Amino acid sequence: MNQGFWKDLIKPIIGLAPMDGVTDAACRFIADKYGKPDLLFTEFTSVEGIVHGADKLLDAFIYHKSDTPTVAQIFGADPEAFYKVAFILGEMGFDGIDINMGCPDHNVAKKGGGAGLILTPKLAQEIIKRTQEGTRDWGEGKDIKRLGLPDQITDYVVKYKETRKISDLKNPLPVSVKTRIGFDKIVTEEWIANLLEVEPVNITVHGRTLAQLYSGEANWEEIGKAAELAHKTQTTLLGNGDLKSLEDARERVIKYNTDGALIGRAAWGNPWMFQSIPGLDTTLRLKTALEHCQEFVRLLPRGHFLSIRKHLAWYCKGFDNASDVRAKLTRVSTVEDIRHIVEEYIGSLN
Repeated sequence: MNQGFWKDLIKPIIGLAPMDGVTDAACRFIADKYGKPDLLFTEFTSVEGIVHGADKLLDAFIYHKSDTPTVAQIFGADPEAFYKVAFILGEMGFDGIDINMGCPDHNVAKKGGGAGLILTPKLAQEIIKRTQEGTRDWGEGKDIKRLGLPDQITDYVVKYKETRKISDLKNPLPVSVKTRIGFDKIVTEEWIANLLEVEPVNITVHGRTLAQLYSGEANWEEIGKAAELAHKTQTTLLGNGDLKSLEDARERVIKYNTDGALIGRAAWGNPWMFQSIPGLDTTLRLKTALEHCQEFVRLLPRGHFLSIRKHLAWYCKGFDNASDVRAKLTRVSTVEDIRHIVEEYIGSLN
């Protein structure tokens, strides 16, 4: 098993969970700077879309320089596409690859990807194996230009590598999986045992079935069962679901004997939670919101700026007149709009 950076992580491992539409480059930058989670994940990205030439999808793989391990998350149902994308992620300098086998989106699942793979365990195994083979072949020097990728994809990767001055040193990336406890019913032990047969370096388990989406409570008893199976192997296992704080995450890790946990929604507008910092100063909160937007523009010049509004809303909590500030910030169109609102409110505090 290629453990890569995973073997050096100190347990319990507490990371920022990958979240579609949330954990873009700017979000990860802010979480890393102010929270320092043990690892970061990109938003999940379609391997089929990439190999068919959708170069804009590669913007999801833009990231800042950091000592924090950064893992690219991908999804799909075509093993050969996973093989090819493994080369791309190696060239772009990632520390690891994570395969999404838990997304509950209907359009993803009906095409066989995300949580849909729970219904096709042999295909899931083949996807993991082909991804492992891809990163291994890349590490052994096979040229990405011989894969038959569309020119715009290869050109993007070459330019990205040159611009970022990414090293030519090639070390195969460790391959992990994020999944759920079932599709329309709980099948934790059978499903996790199937994944363990092909030795992913880590499995993260969200404690709900696809049918539950994000309703009800995450079933950490089932996560505990998955951890028990994983502990018989070299694969680490992280839990995910309904974690409200760093302390909550650590308590669940101990209770259910996992190697760590990924925190998602509790980190919205609160990167400091990974340091368990209480009573945040309002000025710091709003200045960080502004910085978040500035980093969005810097890191994602092709990004849809209005998507930043939800992040601004999440920062606006826990202070006087937060609802008024939130209402203003969710109507902004530029960084200057945000700067004006933030400076006006901070000025009113003096």
